Amino acid sequence: MARAIFSLLIFILLKSITFSQGFFLEKKLHNKWEFQKKGDKKWYTATVPGCVHTDLMDNGIINDPYYRLNESKAQWVDKEDWIYKSTFSLKENEYKKQHHEIKFEGLDTYASVYLNDSLILQSNNMHRTYIVDVKPYLNNGENSLKIILESPIRKGLELYNSINYTIPVSANDQAEVGKVEGGKRVSVFTRKAGYHYGWDWGPRLVTSGIWRPVTLCSWDDIRIKDFNISYGFDGPTFIKTDVLIESSVENKNATLLITINDSAVVSSDFRLIKGEQNAIHHFTLNSPKLWWPNGMGNQNLYDFKAEIRFNNQIRFSEQKLGFKAIYLEEKDSSQSPNFFFNVNGYPTFAKGVNYIPQDIFLNRVKSSNYETLLVAAANANMNMVRVWGGGVYEDNRFYELCDSLGLMVWQDFMFACAMYPGDSSFLENVRLEAIDNYNRLKKHTSLVLWCGNNENLAAWKRWGWESTAVKDQTQKVADKIWHHYDTLFHHILPKVVYENHPEHGFGRNNNWPDYWSSSPSAKEGVPESYKIGDTHYWGVWWGKEPFENYNTKISSFMSEYGFQSFPEYSTFKQFAKQKDEDMYSEVMKSHQRSSIGNATIEEYMAREFKNPKDFESLLYLSQLLQGDGIQTAIEAHRRNKATCMGSLYWQLNDCWPGASWSSIDYYGKWKALHYKVRDAFKPVIVSHEFLDSNLQIAVISDLKDGFYGDVEVTCFPFKGDTLLKKWTKKIDLKPFEANVVLSILKNQIPPRCYLEIALKKEKKNISSKNVYLKPFKELDIPNPELELETKIKEKEKKLYVTIKSKYFAKGVWISSSGENNFSNNFFDLPISGEKTVSLEIKEHEDIYQIIKSLKLKSLWDTL
Repeated sequence: MARAIFSLLIFILLKSITFSQGFFLEKKLHNKWEFQKKGDKKWYTATVPGCVHTDLMDNGIINDPYYRLNESKAQWVDKEDWIYKSTFSLKENEYKKQHHEIKFEGLDTYASVYLNDSLILQSNNMHRTYIVDVKPYLNNGENSLKIILESPIRKGLELYNSINYTIPVSANDQAEVGKVEGGKRVSVFTRKAGYHYGWDWGPRLVTSGIWRPVTLCSWDDIRIKDFNISYGFDGPTFIKTDVLIESSVENKNATLLITINDSAVVSSDFRLIKGEQNAIHHFTLNSPKLWWPNGMGNQNLYDFKAEIRFNNQIRFSEQKLGFKAIYLEEKDSSQSPNFFFNVNGYPTFAKGVNYIPQDIFLNRVKSSNYETLLVAAANANMNMVRVWGGGVYEDNRFYELCDSLGLMVWQDFMFACAMYPGDSSFLENVRLEAIDNYNRLKKHTSLVLWCGNNENLAAWKRWGWESTAVKDQTQKVADKIWHHYDTLFHHILPKVVYENHPEHGFGRNNNWPDYWSSSPSAKEGVPESYKIGDTHYWGVWWGKEPFENYNTKISSFMSEYGFQSFPEYSTFKQFAKQKDEDMYSEVMKSHQRSSIGNATIEEYMAREFKNPKDFESLLYLSQLLQGDGIQTAIEAHRRNKATCMGSLYWQLNDCWPGASWSSIDYYGKWKALHYKVRDAFKPVIVSHEFLDSNLQIAVISDLKDGFYGDVEVTCFPFKGDTLLKKWTKKIDLKPFEANVVLSILKNQIPPRCYLEIALKKEKKNISSKNVYLKPFKELDIPNPELELETKIKEKEKKLYVTIKSKYFAKGVWISSSGENNFSNNFFDLPISGEKTVSLEIKEHEDIYQIIKSLKLKSLWDTL
């Protein structure tokens, strides 16, 4: 107690003294940039952070590659070298600082950097941050910065041709689209976002640029170079803070102050030494509030601050931290469940999604884009996001939002659907990349798992790559390729994880991320098995299997599965013309990158629906199809939580407009799938499955407490007002339980009707869904005679729309010209049904114009 009072008095005293932060300078070098194609004379205005393609668009040199077939017209860009230049000035007092560094947070990719005509850096990795001591090169006054970006294609070809064997790479590297010499897939030789070279949901636009901030950091005497926090639970919470200090001062007194939520916990005087030193302190915190994933509790985050005070100067570093005990439990196949995340002592079902970068041109992704998308994920009752390995290690803002929203992050290292080189220079480059990003992201509470790669092991062991390498090359080549895989994913990357986390050497307390070598896999080096590990199930879609197979193709953890749809008509109009309104038009085929894409959507659609009457109806039906299919999968996974403890569908978002597996399109429009996911991921849901001659009704709970209520199954006609039959059952579920609560013989269900299954608690509807006994193409759906009424609440900036139906309506979709999404959509309405939805109106929008634009559509309108 005396120590705590003393610390508080010191804190109050220090607060009363005036300190200066003026000895530390951060100057963003983002102004006055120009660029040119190497060899040209003319310079054009450039934007930093940015990329070549967006600069070319801004200057009218290329047209938007996302529009119609313009992508093919921009393939020349990646074969050229590009030069960027800028100037910046230093005042004399800035120039005279003792230390100067330039921090390049993202250079894409082969960059030669010159400061005042001196070569200061040659980079070869888009994923790394480079920090250069520039004191010897700076001028007092005007300074010039020049960056030469070498063609990633020409450099890739050089590396490709430098080895005497072929490294397997998936067809996602669309070398033919890129008109690369000999169709060579060169992407794996360059440490750059894999999806830039194309994927089965995105274009091929291999850009270059200064894609993240460039900052000049200048300081005198001291700075905090890093601030790490470790903790463990054993009664009270034991905390270790480690402040890495860099100093040019020798044998001088300084003070370290550590605060939590502005309350002092450490106040310590120490002697500075020249160079680097660690200031380590241990203390306890009684009963801190835990950090919980979305839906399980609050996301309690504590504000930690480290301050160094010296000679009337102050240096500080801040970090938000949540206390948690989350770890991946892996057990053998004799136990169930055997692959799941234990969250603060509770085995937890992971409800989530796979995330891809939000744009090919990453400089266009702003903080507001991250916020809108991740809030949409949290609002859809998700608790996990997988950052997929063919993109980038995301911006800090992404992880900050996941921390605050309760979205656990499964983080892939950036390797996907390929084997990789294994020469010493490549492996060292990757090791430094891994250390760089691990140390940046380890400070985020939401990060719970690092995964070595996406589908590389599956490709080698299951897709036939190993046998093809033996057949087309030699056994020796195949052994070499596997050795390179083993070195990278079983040795280098796990070593980075285990050696660089703050808890290393402090005792594992289940508060730091695990490492999983490949997704999907059963265990290290062993391909996926439905008995253990995680699974990517693509029998639905690639195998053309029916949606019903989702009920049986269930593993320990379903980390990928999905089905495509088209975006809505308003999105189509952004990238196409009216003459492109055909599923097999050249534009629609170009904006569909799955090799079986549009034909597969058409085939599945024909199984469920009658032929749509027009193109807009086709787009709409594809979304109903996708939503119902993936809802089937999610509910199956949750019903089987005794063995399956994770459901991450593919995919949350798009990087350009077109057909894809996303639930939210490129322009932020929620597809039917996102509304269905929100229902399927609710904390407690009612679900169904047809088994032989029975309809089984199940209730699934993810609550830490028990749940009681009533299940009602009601049989309704599509037209008329007669309630045909009803079943009820009281239920009482234990925490986290999933149980079949009611079984109904099929022959007890009247014909020509549908079933409404509802879960209620004290007469309040908790979860409900409709069950249809035949495909919709075999049902006689009446005209629902939909009507709508609107109500404006000016103070709330909201529009309320009430939709009424005279007869049954399937998939009621209300659309508008507004930028936001309706609170509910793609819902069914019974006879004499009524539902009110709301739309938030943005400041610049005209609410009366939005009212004029309102449109209603249901399944009947597609006939």
